[in-house]
Parts: sequence; structure tokens; C-alpha cells
Amino acid sequence: MPELTEKAKMLAGEPYSPMDPELAAERKAARRLTRAYNDAEPDAFAERAAILRQLLGSVHKTALLEPPFHCDYGYNISLGKAFFANFECVFLDANPIIIGDHVMLGPKTQIYTAGHPIDPEKRASFSEFAKPVKIGDRVWIGGGAILCPGVEIGEETVIGAGSVVTKSIPSRVVAVGNPCRAIRKV
Repeated sequence: MPELTEKAKMLAGEPYSPMDPELAAERKAARRLTRAYNDAEPDAFAERAAILRQLLGSVHKTALLEPPFHCDYGYNISLGKAFFANFECVFLDANPIIIGDHVMLGPKTQIYTAGHPIDPEKRASFSEFAKPVKIGDRVWIGGGAILCPGVEIGEETVIGAGSVVTKSIPSRVVAVGNPCRAIRKV
């Protein structure tokens, strides 16, 4: 059986090298598109929508990302209907980021699918891993929140501003803090 490419390892959630030429070229292509998106005139809605369709894996026509926006690859991002992200959001999409309908992200929200080994020798080899992040429908994530690799946010949940989500959060709760935890039901 042939050995998996670094991209195939990345998408399978296995350790991979982000220094791989194929992955480096894909990140460079995403940087060009995000730069074009971020530099577009404020009223250039059609131009921005066209760039998002080219950059992202899937994007509903009603999704809106306020610039500046940054991502690693773009093709692993799926945005649902009536999605809104405020300024300066970062999506490290080495694995799928799936966002449902009617989701709102506050400014500077960060979603990470990529992580690094705890073992310092493995980390020194530039090895990474990636786990998907999923956000259910009708979720609100406050500004400055960080979602770590592998977490799921249940539908109709609110994540407080500045929270660091290290574990999955159930549906219909308000969750806050570092580490983020549910404090009450909705």
C-alpha cells in the first residue's frame, strides 16, 4: 500500500509535516485570496462573495465575514446560512471547520483545528496534528474566544467573550471561562 501524502495525513487527523511543498503551496494560495478579500473595497460585496466561493469549501450566499479574515487553507471551511463573523477572525483549518446556520462570531474569534505535540522532540520536528471543529446552528461566540482542535459546540449555545474552549460544549447552554465550561442552561 502506498504511503499517505502529508495532506492525506493532515485530513485523516494523523501527524503530518506542514512544511510539505503541497501544503505550503496551498497555504500560499489561500493567503493570496484572503489578501484580495481583505483589501476589497468596503462596498464590493459581489467581489468578496466571489472570492469566498473560490477560497472556502462551502459558503452560503448569506454568509458574511468582516475583513480582515485569515485562514490556512480555506477549502476545509464550511459556512452555513446567515453566518456572521466580526473583524479579525482567524480559522486554522488544517481539518474541517463546519459552522451551522445563524451563527455569530465576535471580533477576534479564533478557531484552531491544528495543534502541536506535547513531546518536545516531536514538536521540534515541526510535526502537527489536526482535529475538526464543529459549531451547531444558532450559536453565538463572543469576541476573543478561542476554540481548540476537536471541539464541538452544540446548537443554540452561547460562548462568552474571551473563553478558551478546550472540550466540547453541549447544546442550549451559556459557557464561559478558561477553560470554558457551561454555567447555565438557555
